[in-house]
Order: sequence, then structure tokens, then C-alpha cells
Amino acid sequence: MGKALRWLLSLVIIVGAVGAGAGGAPAAAAAPASGPDIKERVLAIPGMRFVEEQPYDGYRFLVFTYRQPVDHRHPSKGTFEQRFTLLHKATDRPTVFYTSGYNVTTAPRRSEPTQLVDGNQVSMEYRFFTPSRPQPADWSKLNIWQAASDQHRLYRALHRVYGKHWLATGGSKGGMTATYYRRFYPHDMAGTIAYVAPNDVVNDEDSAYDRFFAGVGTAECRTKLNAVQREALVRRDEIVARYQKWADEEKQTFTVVGSADKAYENVVLDLVWAFWQYHLLKDCADVPATTASTDELYTFIDDISGFSAYTDQGLETYTPYYYQAGTELGAPTFKTPHLDGLLRYPGIYNPRNYVPRDIPMRFEQGAMRDVDRWVRHDARRMLFVYGENDPWGAEPFRLGKGARDAYVYTAPGGNHGSNIAQLTADEKAKATAAVQRWAGVPASSRPLARHDAKLDRREMEREPALRP
Repeated sequence: MGKALRWLLSLVIIVGAVGAGAGGAPAAAAAPASGPDIKERVLAIPGMRFVEEQPYDGYRFLVFTYRQPVDHRHPSKGTFEQRFTLLHKATDRPTVFYTSGYNVTTAPRRSEPTQLVDGNQVSMEYRFFTPSRPQPADWSKLNIWQAASDQHRLYRALHRVYGKHWLATGGSKGGMTATYYRRFYPHDMAGTIAYVAPNDVVNDEDSAYDRFFAGVGTAECRTKLNAVQREALVRRDEIVARYQKWADEEKQTFTVVGSADKAYENVVLDLVWAFWQYHLLKDCADVPATTASTDELYTFIDDISGFSAYTDQGLETYTPYYYQAGTELGAPTFKTPHLDGLLRYPGIYNPRNYVPRDIPMRFEQGAMRDVDRWVRHDARRMLFVYGENDPWGAEPFRLGKGARDAYVYTAPGGNHGSNIAQLTADEKAKATAAVQRWAGVPASSRPLARHDAKLDRREMEREPALRP
């Protein structure tokens, strides 16, 4: 369940928080335009601290922290400050509650649901991602229920200001987070839009990934990728020497995984997964031949997987994610028969190997089963969007007979950045109408907010590949 850092199309799909009204929470009156300043209204809530404001035309964009219990079951046992941002439009508009499941971006950004409903957006940092980490860190308090309780508590605090409908959203781990929040607090949000959210119900049963890689794209592309992945290991010693030299020059170390050679094996194992996660079938034309120079091969591996992913410095940011993958979320494994005889470290592709050993980990088998069962039988006003060629979609959320006003759609040829805009025309129209209906705004065939190239842009980020 490793990850390889690399330039990827991180179509940051911000998902939102659902609101009162349709969600069942009491409606609060919107503040009149002449009322108190929005910054002061938020700061009047106990536990809020102002960090900064960045001017943005048509909005107020503010960064705050909110004091949260380390343990929501025992609030008296310590607190920490959790960072969040507010993209404020108007208190009489719906609000989208977004989390990526990782660090929050402290620059103005607008998720697809926020565009669709022309609303406010609250974006929250996931607990234990710095600086939103309790000190000292009790890692046993990093789990999906505690994180959902963070969202619930912040929603209740802000709902007194933003009293219209709320929607929850997020992409990838953020989509998982939005789903878990809905499972534990089903009445907070008026709707949930979860993008490309993996659903690893049984951690030790991963045959779905083998079936995915046996059929994704075209046979020609699969063969080409497998061949270059094998060649990366054939030239292992030469490339690892270069990798180590780079690490020494950049002051990068390998204490957690053990060595540059072990890190390199993880990087190479990421290669095919990372390609399909963030690239498209047309990009197969850029995959080098096995006769390519070592320079060309090295550059391709770095572009797709990223050599910095398994250094101590690359792993440190994502320690909370790897911890959760090894304790609740699960982690994918897949067969690589084309690499037989070239792998040196059986079992290394495992989240336990990416977390410092002084942090204890024990896997909770029932956590994902519980969420999956709830979605199948109790999902209400939920939308799941997947990409046809995204490996994380090999184990998706599915709806059962008990689900109501809930949908699962797949973007043709889509990768891990798939969204509503990429669905077929009919499904796009249905999904858009559902989101707007849940938000309590007039239905439209297009986003209610005018496109803003800066707010709505998709950024190129360098981050681990085998991380949702």
C-alpha cells in the first residue's frame, strides 16, 4: 500500500459539508447584510482563533483554528487546535464542508459542489496532520470516528452562522472521510458527494485489483507498462546508486524503510498503479521502451512514482495516513508475476513499513465492514463518483436495496481525478440536479457559480501515488 511521490493531476475535488434543513438540524436565521462582520461572528464562537485573511474578489477567505478534544469520548482529557479555512460568500447561501483527508490548503480553492450550488465552503484539516496534531500525540485517538466527530463538532459550531443547507464532500481519502462522517452523523448533512472513494471492506482480499490490472486500458499499454516496470528492476543497482547519490545531496534519509534499495523497490512497485491513477490511456505513448537510456528510465520513474516518496522526509507528512491504512482503512495489494525473480523484499509493500516503529499499530477488522454495510442499507442523499481507469475504483462503494436518493456513477476513461463534469451527459445532468436539490437551490443544468480560473483550477502536486 505504498506510495510514490510524483507529479500528478491532483484534481483537488473539494467536497462539502451538508447543512441543516434537509439534514434534520434546526434552521438558523441568516444574518442580515448589515449585521456583524463574518470574521467577528465566527470568532464569537468559543474555541475559535483567527490566523489570517487573504483578499479575494467576491468572497472573504479566512483561516482559523478551532479547539477540539483529543478524545471526543472524554473531552476533559486534553485539546488541540484544528485548522480550517472559510471561503465566505453569504450566510443565506448553502455551505459545502470539504476535507481532503490530509492537510488543508491555505489558499482560496472551490470544490465542484461549491461551484454547482454557488455556496460557501468550509475546508477542514484532518486530525494528526500537522499542525493539527495533539501534543503529545496519542495515536490511538486517530481513527475514523474521532475524525467524524471533529467534523460534527465544527459543523454544529458554524451552523449557528451558516444556517442554510450543508453538503459534505471530498475526493479520494476526502471522499472516504465524507462517507464516514455521514455514517456516524447521518443527520448533519443534507447530502454527501464522495469522489473516487476506495472501499476496502476486507483488507486481506484484494483480487479486485488483480482483475483491474488485467483489463485496464489496452493490452498493448499494459504490456508496455509491465515491461518498463520490469526493466526498472533489471537496472536496479545502477539506478539505486544514482538514487542514493541524489538522497545524499538533498539530505534525504531512509531510516523508516531501511535503505535506498528498499525504498527503490517500493517506488518501482508503485509505477503501474501510479500511471493509471493519475494519467490517461493516451499517455501510454509517453511510456519509454525497455531499450531507453538509463537517464530516460530514471526520469520516467521519478515523474510517475517519485523518488522522494519513501525517504523519511517524504513519508513524514503522510504518517497519519499510513497509520490509518494499517489500522482501519486497509491497503491494496496486487500480484506482479512479471516481476518474479527481481523483488528482494517480500512483504515490504505494507503500511506498517512506512510508520516509525515507536508508533504501535493494530488492525481493526470491523471498521470498513461497518461502513460498507451502512452505505448499502442506509445511504440517503449520497453520490459516489468514480473513474473507469482509476485503480482505487476497483473496490468501490455499492448501494443496496435500502439506499434512497443515492447514486454511483463512473466517468468513462476517467482516472483518480474524475468528477461530475466528466460523466456522460445524462448522468451529469442527474448528478447536478441531485446536488442542487440537496442544497436547496434552484435546479440548473450547469454550475450556479460563474467559473473562476484561479478558484477552480486543478493543481499539479507532487505526492505519493499509492495514496488515495
